[in-house]
Parts: sequence; structure tokens; C-alpha cells
Amino acid sequence: MRELLSFTQEDVAEKMGVSQQTVSNIESNETVEHDQLEKMARALGVSAQAIKDLDENAAVYNIVQNSSISGTVSGQNYHCTFNPFDKWAEAVEENKKLYEKLLKSEQEKVVMLERFLEKRKGS
Repeated sequence: MRELLSFTQEDVAEKMGVSQQTVSNIESNETVEHDQLEKMARALGVSAQAIKDLDENAAVYNIVQNSSISGTVSGQNYHCTFNPFDKWAEAVEENKKLYEKLLKSEQEKVVMLERFLEKRKGS
């Protein structure tokens, strides 16, 4: 819940009047004492029941679904305006063209060196 609300452990610890390590310990426990849960809920501005009922996958799904309606989550636009596969294909094609230019340049260098060596032999 803390992460979904974009709070750091330090933020919550300050509001609860405890250390960041205490918040970390609370979060890592499988079970949380009712008093600690109530304090954390107040610090986050939610009900203790909301924390108990939190299904992270469902919460993320709801955030994504709600953002589809408005097009943004926290001011960030998550709608892709391009096909990632097309961008990947363009990058592969560009790399191929660059490789071909590099290969041509190297072949020209070889020809120039061969001509230089032939002239040197002839002198």
C-alpha cells in the first residue's frame, strides 16, 4: 500500500514516530499487530481494512484501468504511440546500413593499401 501511494519508508516512519528500520520490519512481517497496522494506516491516510484487503495485483490492475480512462497516472502518459516491434525493426535495419558502410570503408582502405604497396614495390 505504501508503494502504491508513493510513500517512502522514511515518510511513513516520520508520520508514525518510529525509525525507518521499524517500518521495514513491520512490512517484512507476515502478520502485523493491530496497533501497528492502525498507526501505519493513519500515516498512509487509509483505513486498516484497506491495507488488510490489499490485493496488489488487483490494485495495479485498477490503477492501469483507471489510467486508461483518463490516459494518465500521476500525470504520466502510459499510452504507447508507436509499435515497439517496428522501432526494433528500424534499429536492426539502421544497424545493418551502418555495418555495410563500415564494411565498404574497410574494403576501400584495403584497396588503397594494396595500391600503395604495389607502387612501393615498383619504386
